[in-house]
Amino acid sequence: MNLRRLWAVARKEGLHIRRDPRSLGLAIGIPMLMLLAFGYALTLDVDRVPFVVWDQSSTTQSRDFVARYTATPYFNFRGAVTNYTALERAIDAREAMLGLIIPSGFARSVDAGKPAAVQAIVDGSDSNTAGIVLGYAQAITLDFNRQLALEQIQRRTGLSPGAGLDLRTRVWFNPDLASRNFIVPGILAVIMGLISALLTSLTVAREWESGTMEQLISTPVQPTELILGKLIPYLAIGLVDLVLAVLMAVYLFDVPLRGSVPLLFGAGTLFIVATLAQGILISALARQQLLASQLAMVATFLPAFLLSGFAFAIANMPVIVRGITYVVPARYFVALVKGIFLRGVGLDVLWADALFLAVFASIMLVAAIARTRKHLS
Repeated sequence: MNLRRLWAVARKEGLHIRRDPRSLGLAIGIPMLMLLAFGYALTLDVDRVPFVVWDQSSTTQSRDFVARYTATPYFNFRGAVTNYTALERAIDAREAMLGLIIPSGFARSVDAGKPAAVQAIVDGSDSNTAGIVLGYAQAITLDFNRQLALEQIQRRTGLSPGAGLDLRTRVWFNPDLASRNFIVPGILAVIMGLISALLTSLTVAREWESGTMEQLISTPVQPTELILGKLIPYLAIGLVDLVLAVLMAVYLFDVPLRGSVPLLFGAGTLFIVATLAQGILISALARQQLLASQLAMVATFLPAFLLSGFAFAIANMPVIVRGITYVVPARYFVALVKGIFLRGVGLDVLWADALFLAVFASIMLVAAIARTRKHLS
């Protein structure tokens, strides 16, 4: 490999980038806009759930039960209703997601120490959110029952019972359970993979469409020099995007960066090289810019979003789909980024993920060079 020819190809590609400042601006601006959109709009936190109440009892006990809902940040009281029709209308109009119905005999049953039925109607059109809302409601109900049991024991015995089991929970790495803390690091893999592949998916295809590939074939440039020369300028752009994305994650979204910064950028460089080489391979196969960009979108964004573990737990996927995730590079970069950002672990734990990225990058580079060699021979 001749370094002079390699630098000449890299310089030529750099001139293409400089002569199209709008594309360069988009290459840097789009990742920032995507990170802002995903960071602020995409959240798995369920709070301020709107709910209405049909309190047929209208007693101190029923108001105390409802007050436990209004006292938490997880529920937002939207008012009282007086019949099932009004409750159904509130849920149908999405003014409420939860409807509580307290029967008229609620206070009598509570005072007598008998089971008191309370109906909770939840909008199940969003099954995941509905399950979380039901969990909140059950937790509040259990706490209310515990308080009632303590009061009944005190009334009957005059003694205060012991506390019993004192369960103290401690959440590591994300104490507030804020979804942003794992969404923002995970979305880095999706954004960087998409942008990197799109940047290079047009390079070789552009040469074929513009007719300059025939000129390159007639020169002494070797396939390795051509591929690496085209990759270097876009690697620099990808690293700029990565730096800006990490700065936004830490200083704009307040995501804690507990691990090694050099390790984070080393893993990021591996991933960018892997996706850049994947884009070049797509470009060499497609030979048309429109087709290449569409293939790059399908081959990078969808697998990174759906199969990397960023948005959906891999353990809950069917066996066949779990097997497919092993060939998705974003899966390993997501594991690396989350491990470095949130857990603060190093290569002693993450070495397997880093090794796969290195192997994948090598395979993509060799495949792109081999495909280009067929056209240059």
